[in-house]
Amino acid sequence: MPGVLPDLFDAPVQPPARVALGEQAWLLRGFALPHVEALRTALRTVLRAAPWRQMRTPGGYTMSVSTTNCGALGWTSDEQGYRYTPRDPLSGQPWPALPAALQALAARAAAEAGFDGFAPDACLINRYVPGARMSLHQDKNERDRTAPIVSVSLGLPAVFLFGGLERTLPTARYGLLHGDVVVWGGVDRMRFHGVLPLRPGVHPVVGEQRINLTFRRAGGAQPLHSGG
Repeated sequence: MPGVLPDLFDAPVQPPARVALGEQAWLLRGFALPHVEALRTALRTVLRAAPWRQMRTPGGYTMSVSTTNCGALGWTSDEQGYRYTPRDPLSGQPWPALPAALQALAARAAAEAGFDGFAPDACLINRYVPGARMSLHQDKNERDRTAPIVSVSLGLPAVFLFGGLERTLPTARYGLLHGDVVVWGGVDRMRFHGVLPLRPGVHPVVGEQRINLTFRRAGGAQPLHSGG
């Protein structure tokens, strides 16, 4: 993909604050920037209780991203399938509580995108290092599909793929920068999405990685395929 990143990330010096990705899908440029330090503090608290781990897919493959969770429910994957669980399989303890700073940011971003009253009960946190990626997928087994998805990017830039309601439909590419937030729901809730392999680099705040926090209203322990 030569030239993809320069085209996406070197273009507008001051990108628009809101980019429409669909009828009910928005990229909110820099929305999380005022809250980065609070997010990093909250993340350190979560990681002390539930450290990073690389989960395995039902097919036996090790995922390229490292993962943890916070909230009443956490996303897990192993040979038994994709699912939400109330407890961390590594420790047997409940997932760390969703920090107030994370919950407040998710609610504010959802409201900015037209989804008032969003109250997430699950936050999946993925760590991308250079080469890590997320294949196209739908978030399709949450019990409450009326709630939006809120995805927060920290650290190195990434290329976000946003497709249609079928895997074979074309995808659009969007450069995600430190502090960007993507929100999609309503008629766009079931759109396929993914992340291209992360390119090497060093972010002045986060270092040689990208952290993605994805908030959902899971509402119960059900199988799913997830990412962000």
